[in-house]
Amino acid sequence: MSDTFKTSSGITVAPVYRVEDLDGADAAATVGDPGAYPYTRGIQPTMYRGRLWTMRQYAGMGDAEESNKRYKFLLANGTKGLSVAFDLPTQIGYDSDSPLALGEVGKVGVAIDSIEDMQRLFDGIALDTISTSMTINATASILLALYVAVARRTGTEAKRLSGTIQNDILKEYIARGTYIYPVTHAMRLVTDIFAWSAEEVPEWNTISISGYHMREAGCTAVQEVAFTLANGMTYVQAAIDTGLDVDAFAPRLSFFFNSHNNLLEEVAKFRAARRMWARIMREHFGARKERSWMLRFHTQTAGSTLTAQQPENNTVRTTLQALAAVLGGTQSLHTNGFDEALSLPTENAARIALRTQQILAHESGVTQTVDPLAGSFYIESLTNEIERRAQDYMTTIAGFDQGRYGMLRAIERGYVQREIQNAAYAYQQAVDAKETIVVGVNQFASDKEVTVPIQRIDEAMEHRQVERIRALRLRRDAWVHTAALRRIEDAARNGQNLMPPILNAVESYATVGEIAETLRGVFGEYRESVTV
Repeated sequence: MSDTFKTSSGITVAPVYRVEDLDGADAAATVGDPGAYPYTRGIQPTMYRGRLWTMRQYAGMGDAEESNKRYKFLLANGTKGLSVAFDLPTQIGYDSDSPLALGEVGKVGVAIDSIEDMQRLFDGIALDTISTSMTINATASILLALYVAVARRTGTEAKRLSGTIQNDILKEYIARGTYIYPVTHAMRLVTDIFAWSAEEVPEWNTISISGYHMREAGCTAVQEVAFTLANGMTYVQAAIDTGLDVDAFAPRLSFFFNSHNNLLEEVAKFRAARRMWARIMREHFGARKERSWMLRFHTQTAGSTLTAQQPENNTVRTTLQALAAVLGGTQSLHTNGFDEALSLPTENAARIALRTQQILAHESGVTQTVDPLAGSFYIESLTNEIERRAQDYMTTIAGFDQGRYGMLRAIERGYVQREIQNAAYAYQQAVDAKETIVVGVNQFASDKEVTVPIQRIDEAMEHRQVERIRALRLRRDAWVHTAALRRIEDAARNGQNLMPPILNAVESYATVGEIAETLRGVFGEYRESVTV
């Protein structure tokens, strides 16, 4: 065994840590109470002693009815928030009957084409009593409008709605790929949501700035912090440049992080990110409200660490990752099903994943005191080192554009993508050389094949969904629908906020694909030009 150990970010781990390993500046940085700036120890003074994190299980499959059944199953088993997974056509603005949607309808999430689908999705669920997160980006404006429209139909005032819309388009250009429009126009949609939501849905988190997908693509913990916060700064600057006051929208910004297997590095990562964001908002952007300084975040356990080999082992991995998120002070958590390297999770896998959170909350004892690992010489040293290395990245990124829109320029030139690819390649080399052990894969493998039940999507579902949308088009008022789409086009051309005409359009039975296509006609489509 090697005498030198390193974290997944390449930080050398000493055999033992003592107080002298923290110099004066580092020691001063760790002083402070939970709920006090810079929030290293958490954004609330009582944290989980006062309120547990939201147990939010990510789910969506097939059509709206099938997903609605899963949501009710999860709610009956104790989940406290819904998290909607949409299928690929919905994510990139195509209706289920589009030739480009063939074979993808309902496969990686739920197919949503119209207000009728959204109403079926939440049938029997009181929207004013549940918090809903929607993982949607390029078409975020349309799906938020659909959610508000359904609330109106059921007599729920929009101002009483709570939840989060991901709406983080920058990481799509970096790591995920479900973009539609050129970056400038996509950023306009993001800031239009900021401005409109502040008035219409004030309890709604208008963005979930995501490091999760970059981590899934292979970046390190340090890179996840740096690139996520750099994206966050870009959104804040863009909103300010449209004339919004920072304290009018910053309190509704939220973040979305991955939680990986290196337990203590992950805890330190969350603490470092929280501290860095507080300083960015107060010192760089001049925010005055305390809530503007607070980094509130959702965590999901790491899908990329799940293995198809010996899938039961994934339950252990997920438990460690969930524990890291809780020790790091997350506000919301999703735990992956053990079978997700093979398929969408079955009901049994989803139940075990939820029970994992409940056992941590009620049996482990880690919720009984705030920030239980604070004061550990190793945790404090690692928190400081992650911050230092992340800040180095952010300084480099700022240099691409004198500090204002450096992240946009860094993405355009492929810098961020290359850094992630290099990290992913280095990790795979370490696995291939058995320098990094993946239990059941490159060590402790088994010749015995383990089989588990697979969640399967009804093949007839796609046909039913196509027939529904075609029937909708036949019975709606064509004049009203056409006029609504024309108002979107006019707003897109003249610079007006796009949310009011989009809301009007979905209430007029315009579909996700039709609205996205109207915007394509004005904005065009993004074509990646950087090869990395």
